[in-house]
Amino acid sequence: MKNIDCKRIDVHYHILDRRTYGWENDWKQSVEDADKLEIDQLCISILPENKCANPSEFRQVNDDVLQAMKDYPGRYLGYAFVNPGYTRKAVEEVERCIRAGMIGVKLYSAYTIDDPVTEPVIEKCIDLGVPILMHAGYAHIDMGQPSISTALHFTNIAKKYPEAMFIEAHIGGGGDWEWSIKELKKCPTVFLDTGGSVIDDGMINMAVKELGVERLLFATDCSIYSGVGKILGARLTEQQRRKIFSENFKNILSKRKL
Repeated sequence: MKNIDCKRIDVHYHILDRRTYGWENDWKQSVEDADKLEIDQLCISILPENKCANPSEFRQVNDDVLQAMKDYPGRYLGYAFVNPGYTRKAVEEVERCIRAGMIGVKLYSAYTIDDPVTEPVIEKCIDLGVPILMHAGYAHIDMGQPSISTALHFTNIAKKYPEAMFIEAHIGGGGDWEWSIKELKKCPTVFLDTGGSVIDDGMINMAVKELGVERLLFATDCSIYSGVGKILGARLTEQQRRKIFSENFKNILSKRKL
């Protein structure tokens, strides 16, 4: 297939923390893999071993992300990982990280996105003009994540905060993607990232048809080779691919207020 000559931004990628793993090799290898696939920028976060991390733990992984951004300037764009259950500390950490150059916030499944405890973090992101990337999925089996967010939770919170920029994570890594796409039709302000290891035929095209190409963001969630392939393999025009690969996310980044 003809290569698409446009900038590529992976809006959902993870690197390893430097204390637990061989971080030098991981950070370097990720950039080398991105080079091979013509991905210009990787939007990264580090998930601590304790997904319900306390302030010390989430500040530590965020410091590693800031270091990776310094080591590979212009290649890594950082998300601040926080646990919104620590309200004041989480809000302070978001502001610290955005002021240090990060581009958004990453939340995991300690709480659903529409839990009231997340609202101070959401409001801070609105004030700063940055997106919130939220781990999500809709499985018909127990995933061991009782508070995982579904498209329904995104619909609920987006109705309350229509000015917020929510990104539902990895349509290809969270279970029933058809249900998720159909549910997101109810809320036109939520973006959907294309990441995850699932490469089912028709997934990207259904998302474009049902949601519109402007709501899709290229992502891999570390399934980097298949992540690019599912966009190149979808039945899209070159203009649609450009929107998904970079233009839609550039528009989000342009809304930053800080």
